[in-house]
Amino acid sequence: MNKYLKYGLIGLLCFAILGAIVFFIKKNSTPAKLYETETLVKRDIINKVVVTGKVIPEDEIEIKPQISGIIEKIYLEEGAKVKAGDLIAVIKVVPNEQSLNNARGRISNANLALSNVKIEYDRNKVLFEKGVISSQDFNNVQLQYNQANQELKNANSDYQIIRVGSASGSASANTNIRATVSGTILEIPVEEGDQVIESNNFNDGTTIATIADMNKMIFEGEVDEAEVGKLKLGMPLKINLGALDKTTFSALLKFIAPKGTEEDGAVQFRIEGDLVVNDSVNVRAGYSANASIVLEEKKDVLSIKEALLQFDKETLKPYVEIETAENTFERKELVLGVSDGIDVEIVSGLDENAKIKVWNELDKNNDSASEED
Repeated sequence: MNKYLKYGLIGLLCFAILGAIVFFIKKNSTPAKLYETETLVKRDIINKVVVTGKVIPEDEIEIKPQISGIIEKIYLEEGAKVKAGDLIAVIKVVPNEQSLNNARGRISNANLALSNVKIEYDRNKVLFEKGVISSQDFNNVQLQYNQANQELKNANSDYQIIRVGSASGSASANTNIRATVSGTILEIPVEEGDQVIESNNFNDGTTIATIADMNKMIFEGEVDEAEVGKLKLGMPLKINLGALDKTTFSALLKFIAPKGTEEDGAVQFRIEGDLVVNDSVNVRAGYSANASIVLEEKKDVLSIKEALLQFDKETLKPYVEIETAENTFERKELVLGVSDGIDVEIVSGLDENAKIKVWNELDKNNDSASEED
């Protein structure tokens, strides 16, 4: 009995070992991997550059005072439409005491000089009428008398300008701030009571208001140096404004900066385009905008997704693998055309019915590792 039991246990053990061997063989055997495939598709491909920027008026005019003082009254508000000559604000002149004192002293000196010259003039006039002195001598004295009179007038005018802002005694000429052009008031950066400085050769002066024609708008943006070489003046732009999602504006590229500026390690070039604004749409200055510039466009061409492309490590030529039989693939080098970053035109290398192997990331990594080995 023990003998049969012994043989039975040995048989069971052998059977278990055989079963384990079969199990591990099946587990470790890798079945042939089946890949997904894609075919070529006819589509329109547009290669374009998208530029971020803003919409601003073509010209902004800053209104500055001709005399220093304090803002006494502001008559208009930001957003108001004005015509050239409309009154915007009035400045109250606050004269400088030292300047006033100097002006008064100049008037006194002019009066003294005129008094002395008048005495000489009156005496010589009598002598001339009696024929004692010549006409030339009298004319010289008369000239000095006229010059003294003019100096007194000039001194009085300067005093009035310093005191009230105008030689005539009325400050309306210099203290009334008026619009120099027609348009819309974009900004009034001062308030009543603020002190302002006149514009002169040594100082830009205080800006009272900024005026612009809102019917003449431009798009201003920056293009990376990698794209600026592809741009040409006159190219059409499609402008989308952040505040007006459903409205697209047309523009023409009119300016490309000859010099770039470095920003965060990248060189950017400023571009401008004339914007065509409809009267029915209210476009405000400073709206953020995106401009699409079409560099190249192909219609109804054979294309594949760029994700299907592989590149030879030595020649850097693009290629794909196409299915020649079930789960069997052959490498095909390609000639590419225009690309929009997602799809790319196939100029040659594939026929319309080719089935292209879809690579996954694991396949790409394994293929790269085998090429390096």
